[in-house]
Amino acid sequence: MARLKISQVKSGIGYKENQKQTLRSLGLKRVGDVVAQEDRPEIRGMINTVSHLVTVEEVD
Repeated sequence: MARLKISQVKSGIGYKENQKQTLRSLGLKRVGDVVAQEDRPEIRGMINTVSHLVTVEEVD
């Protein structure tokens, strides 16, 4: 299964609480953090919620 490299590029300050919690659920704590997650529908949904705060790349 493919993996996704998720990078936080913008702060969650000033955004809704659910978006801040989604960042934490993805494993992102501060701007510049990078995590690798499995490409699953649940993760894609979280990314969709905070798409304006993160960048995503597919990694094999």
